[in-house]
Amino acid sequence: MTNLNTAVTWIDARERLPSSGTPVAAAITGRYPADGDTDLDAASGEEFWLVRPMTFTTLHWSEDGTQHTDCFVDSDGVVRLPHGRPSAETVTHWAALPTLPGGTTHGVLGEDVQAALRDAWGAGPRA
Repeated sequence: MTNLNTAVTWIDARERLPSSGTPVAAAITGRYPADGDTDLDAASGEEFWLVRPMTFTTLHWSEDGTQHTDCFVDSDGVVRLPHGRPSAETVTHWAALPTLPGGTTHGVLGEDVQAALRDAWGAGPRA
């Protein structure tokens, strides 16, 4: 059986940031708006802290033309800043994404996918 365990090392976003273009797991904190509350009052709603996949970049232009520096961007284009910078939701910690199960890479494409899956599932390569 292939060892599918991995260790995560969380890095405090106030102390160090990843290299530009790096995909990461980001621990985000903020506050959901209160039910029916359209006002983003910082004291209303429920506080959260959760993990989302994001990419760190040193320069990002939002669709509205806003320029952001040293920020984390999710797949929907939502920008979150490192904790301590003014933002409704901030990234407190980040971690490098693990490699694919049983492998040493973050991605496999094309004809190599099925062999990689079989190896990860412990079936070994097909003859």
